[in-house]
Amino acid sequence: MTQDELKKAVGWAALNYVERGTIVGVGTGSTAAHFIDALGSIKNEIEGAVSSSEASTLRLKSLGIPVFDLNEVDSLSVYVDGADEINSAMQMIKGGGAALTREKIIAAVAKKFVCIADESKQVDVLGKFPLPVEVIPMARSFVARELVKLGGLPEYRQQVVTDNGNVILDVHNLKILDAVALEKAINALPGVVTVGLFATRGADVALIGTANGVKTLGD
Repeated sequence: MTQDELKKAVGWAALNYVERGTIVGVGTGSTAAHFIDALGSIKNEIEGAVSSSEASTLRLKSLGIPVFDLNEVDSLSVYVDGADEINSAMQMIKGGGAALTREKIIAAVAKKFVCIADESKQVDVLGKFPLPVEVIPMARSFVARELVKLGGLPEYRQQVVTDNGNVILDVHNLKILDAVALEKAINALPGVVTVGLFATRGADVALIGTANGVKTLGD
């Protein structure tokens, strides 16, 4: 199976976690796009969705799925999204698509976080994928210097502005052994909006696409 076929398989498998009559939290990226397509097949059975990016919002609306502002929603039964890396503790690196802040907010509201990924995203130690950090523009250089002190090599993601109007620093050279501690340390830096470590609030379920079918972890 191609990587895209694996992504499609987990995107459709995530429908099993959608409660009928509810508002569904929806993530961003190529794997989440398959989930959005799957959601379109049951759009008359759900109330609508909350989206983590402008791109996902457009895709949802194109399928006729109502999109709600998160401020109108008290809680979400489920949030479905991909990951750039996920370890055995269900901690993730996310933000390759620059939607990490909105993704983290929606994940915090959801009762259950279902991560959908192909098996190439499974790692023993997080950090081979550069860790995205969303930063307020005026703080970019300061935060970069602080990230160097934490052992990273930050690189400014050129020509990328987040949906929130901020910039991204991608931190290379990290071997993340204590993801919770690093998440807290980076989030505490003035000027950081959020870091793409989803460790304090990791995934509850991971659906991993493999050549032998979809593997479920943590359910």
